[in-house]
Amino acid sequence: MVGYIGYVMFLSRWIQAPLYMGLIVAQVVYVWRFMMELLHLIKLGFLGSPPETAVMLIVLGLVDVVMISNLLIMVIIGGYETFVSRLRIEGHPDQPQWLSHVNANVLKVKLAMAIIGISSIHLLQIFINAARPAITDRELLWKTLIHLTFVVSALALALIDRIMAGGRPKHGTNDGEQVTPLSQERVAA
Repeated sequence: MVGYIGYVMFLSRWIQAPLYMGLIVAQVVYVWRFMMELLHLIKLGFLGSPPETAVMLIVLGLVDVVMISNLLIMVIIGGYETFVSRLRIEGHPDQPQWLSHVNANVLKVKLAMAIIGISSIHLLQIFINAARPAITDRELLWKTLIHLTFVVSALALALIDRIMAGGRPKHGTNDGEQVTPLSQERVAA
C-alpha cells in the first residue's frame, strides 16, 4: 500500500504538463502581440514622422516582449525538464546550452535575472515618459524601488546558490580539489 501511494505521488508530477502547455499558448499570444506591434512600428516609421521617443518606446516594447518570451521558454523547458520529465534531446543540435546543467536553483537564478531585465525595460520606458504629467514622482520612486528589490532578490538567490554549492565538488576536478598550475605540475612530475 505504501509503495502504491509513493507511485501515485510520483505520477502526480504529470498534473503540471497542462500548465506548461498553457504557457506555450501564452507564448503564441506574445508572438502575435510582437507581430502587431512590429507592424505598427513599420507603418509609423515609413508612413509617418513620429518623434524619436515614440519609436524608442515601441522598440523597447518589442524588446520587452522578446524578454518575456525568453522567460517563458526558460520556465517551459527548464520547469518541465526539472519537475515533470526528461525531454530526451541530448545530442540534438538545437539543445539549449543552459539545459545541460539546469536544476531548480539554476532555474531560479536565471528566472530572477530575466525578471530584472524585463523590469529594467519597464523602468527605462517610465524614465523616457517621465516628462509626461501622467507619470508622478511617486510612481517613479515606487517602480525604482520595486526594480531594486528584484535586483537584491536575484543577488540573494545567487548568493544562496553559491553557499549551497560550497559543499559540492567543483566541475572538472576530483574530490572537490581545485586545479591550480602548481597541482598540474605535481601531476606531471
